[in-house]
Amino acid sequence: MPAYIIARIRVTDPDQYEVYKSLAPIAIKKYGGKYLTRGGAMETVEGDAETRRVVLLEFPDMAAARAFYKSPEYAKAKAARERAATGEFLILEGLETPLW
Repeated sequence: MPAYIIARIRVTDPDQYEVYKSLAPIAIKKYGGKYLTRGGAMETVEGDAETRRVVLLEFPDMAAARAFYKSPEYAKAKAARERAATGEFLILEGLETPLW
């Protein structure tokens, strides 16, 4: 069943963050992932306003999502991100069969 990574990022160095943005897709693709959204337009409809950049990735399963996050390819991107942003990353298991 699919798995998702939700990242909420507060960019502190936009120029350095561009380095991260150039490296991360290489690792995401290698581990079977794809972007579903990548920092596009966003609207908070309930609760505190979200001001961070939000990214949603889809992977074939939890194992692939974990492998991506722990991979040597992503380690390069992560090192670039750590100098450019702070944030949270969550891995969520998707539904095997949609509810509707």
